[in-house]
Amino acid sequence: MRTIYYNGAVYTGEPALAQAFAEEDGRFIFVGGNEEALALKEQGTRLVDLKGRFVCSGFNDSHMHLLGFGNALSVAPLAQCTGSLEEVLDCLRTFREEHPLRENGWLKGRGWNQDYFSDVHRMPNRYDLDRVASDVPVCAVRTCGHCLVVNSRALKLLGITADTPQPEGGRIGMEQGEPDGRFYDNAMDLVYDAMPLPDKEDLKSMILAACRALNSYGVTSSQTDDYCAFRMVPWTLVNEAYRELEEEGRLTVRVYEQSNFTSLESLREFVEAGNRTGTGSPMFKIGPLKMLGDGALGARTAYLSRPYADDPSTCGIPVFSQETLDQMIGYAHEQGMQVAVHAIGDACLDRVLNAYERALQANPREDHRHGIVHCQITRPDQLERISRLKLHIYAQSIFLDYDIHMLEERVGQELASTSYNWKTLMDKGVTVSNGTDCPVELPDALACMQCAVTRSTLRDHLGPYLPDQCFTVKEALDSYTQAGARASFEENFKGKISPGMAADFVILGQNPFETEADKLHEIPVEATYLGGAEVYRR
Repeated sequence: MRTIYYNGAVYTGEPALAQAFAEEDGRFIFVGGNEEALALKEQGTRLVDLKGRFVCSGFNDSHMHLLGFGNALSVAPLAQCTGSLEEVLDCLRTFREEHPLRENGWLKGRGWNQDYFSDVHRMPNRYDLDRVASDVPVCAVRTCGHCLVVNSRALKLLGITADTPQPEGGRIGMEQGEPDGRFYDNAMDLVYDAMPLPDKEDLKSMILAACRALNSYGVTSSQTDDYCAFRMVPWTLVNEAYRELEEEGRLTVRVYEQSNFTSLESLREFVEAGNRTGTGSPMFKIGPLKMLGDGALGARTAYLSRPYADDPSTCGIPVFSQETLDQMIGYAHEQGMQVAVHAIGDACLDRVLNAYERALQANPREDHRHGIVHCQITRPDQLERISRLKLHIYAQSIFLDYDIHMLEERVGQELASTSYNWKTLMDKGVTVSNGTDCPVELPDALACMQCAVTRSTLRDHLGPYLPDQCFTVKEALDSYTQAGARASFEENFKGKISPGMAADFVILGQNPFETEADKLHEIPVEATYLGGAEVYRR
């Protein structure tokens, strides 16, 4: 059925806004003026008066963890209670009272951030969580997802002692020669692997919960790293869950799977099973090889070229050696796969750029669209290499909301001075898409765009941080629509309101071009459409 939307403010990617558009069979068939649009009316056509509201292409979160977000929605919401350590502990206690555990279940929560604690100035440890429960294992994950803490019951269940070897690419926390309950990066797998695994129906429930939330923020496309959500769950089961939901007509977000693998052997098995970038359908397709190069700044596990300014005992944790990065990136590139690597610290970025350079020298390919996820702590020489290698940047402007509070103190003024330089990269011709790394942050596209435009925090208005890096409103919108589509080789399929494109769009309560920059995150999402079908209404 044909539907004509008229009397609106329609952003098509061009400065001048259109008034109307028409959709039929899930595609846009017209965009322009009211009169021309209404002339397309035929018998059975539905007319929708937009009443002056703003419409743009559906938002595309170009790096997040959709399955992990669905899982996070089922555990204690510690991000809402992280003003103090005591709040975190109380949240866990309350959650257990309101959500009785299954047999052999764990009490789990996610979202604490010790930098916001008002009562102590440290991370939680095993003894803090012992005050929550001693009869069941407890696990509380930091907001960044690069550190977690468990109680003594969990340590006993895991068999972790002072003699347990430290894993490669991770660290088991120790205090006075004993495990303190903290696990960093790859060491976290020791904990996750001991938890009960979800079955396929559990996975589908998590995906649906996450999609509902994403739609409420105007998000219609997700570039998501799901295979690491539950390391012991095979990627085949994750793919089956998505494809069954698609067949059932219940998948309401287009998914581009950032396929996370940690060994050349597992990657080779994946590729030899017929999986390469672009295989699949417009609703669920395989994206790039995704690798996790280092940790995060909040946990001091991002791998820096010098010691942390506020903790000279560490430079962070490299998850992979240069040799492993070279092998895996080289193989993926040789097989025609796109690659996206998480790199927050500049020492990690050096290794990733080296691996890309070697892969491209061995097998030149022009339109590879390999990328850097986060690309936070950078140096001027690295910005030049990124441009020369024609890499894509998956930015998270929303990270400024937290990082502004601690960045210079954590890494020092020199490293901080050229960090988060996404506008500089755009000026060098690099495509920069945006996202939230949800559940590290909520998938709030408009809040993310506000941080891109203001380079300031959302509520206490600290900043602007490096104001020459501010995006325009147009650049922020494009980073969440057109640039995201280009990241997945789909710029001719979605990302703009244009004839022939997929009719994924969002109706907003205010025009971002007419809204004060520090109020962008307050704009309400009125409705979200996927392929012309309404998937959310406020």
